[in-house]
Amino acid sequence: MKKYIYITAALLMSNAAVKAQQLQSSSLYEVQSIIHNPAAAGIFENASTKATIGATYRSQWSGISGSPQTITAFGSFKLDKQKIGITGYVYNDKTGPTSRTGLDISLAKHIQFNDGGIFSLGIETRLLQYSLDRASLTDAIGTDPAIGTSDNRFKYDAGFGMAYSRNNFQIGAAVTQLVQSKLDYYKGNITRSEEARLYRHYYLHSRYTWAVDGNTTITPNILLTYLPNAPIELQGGARVTFNNLLWWGVGYKLRQSFMLSAGLNIKKKLSVGYSYDIYRTPISNFDGGSGAHEVLLSYNIF
Repeated sequence: MKKYIYITAALLMSNAAVKAQQLQSSSLYEVQSIIHNPAAAGIFENASTKATIGATYRSQWSGISGSPQTITAFGSFKLDKQKIGITGYVYNDKTGPTSRTGLDISLAKHIQFNDGGIFSLGIETRLLQYSLDRASLTDAIGTDPAIGTSDNRFKYDAGFGMAYSRNNFQIGAAVTQLVQSKLDYYKGNITRSEEARLYRHYYLHSRYTWAVDGNTTITPNILLTYLPNAPIELQGGARVTFNNLLWWGVGYKLRQSFMLSAGLNIKKKLSVGYSYDIYRTPISNFDGGSGAHEVLLSYNIF
């Protein structure tokens, strides 16, 4: 099975068109929209929050050697006097013989409306090291010119987003990897119809918080992702919160998985969340995959 993971990764890095997301995804996307939209920098569900730091760990199909693992550490800060938000996160995303280590910094301008809403415009800069374990690929599939002659590529890219937020509502859209930097592992002279590059990702997201009573809220949410040469990805769900203390959620990722999540807010400072994905395709629990686990820790500084 390890060999097949390597072959799949090699094909994704070759000159064929990309058929899947290049950027990490999250089942807890509705509580960390800063990963998808730079305009969300400094925007929080609780208007009194000024800064949040945290980290996530996600593991998919852990029963298979070389399965995807992602670690992210982030911070988001709101500067009221300057009416801006600043966000930064670092991440490492590893799948088989490929890994991405990057730094993303976002800056958002907040425009306050009289009704309490905030319209924000955000830009991001992204630095990326894309690594390829050529020795593992060579052991699995032999020599191939598409593997290239270098183990690493250091790339720069950028993104842009906009969002409108209120205490109980948010809608936003963003595009990242605007530059579409070339990875260019292959150095031969074969004519190619496609080149390995960082493809643009387009996001549309929204959430709405409905106060059922004085103790319970329900937050439906949705995230749509599009990139060229790949099917549109749609995931949505709802989160139920009790007394701003306990929450649980359900979700569904189109053509892929069901998502179950739960969390705890401790003294309005520390938040702990967990999500489990039950896969239907491309690998289900019955095929030896063990779903996906994701853990979130976040802390409100002020």
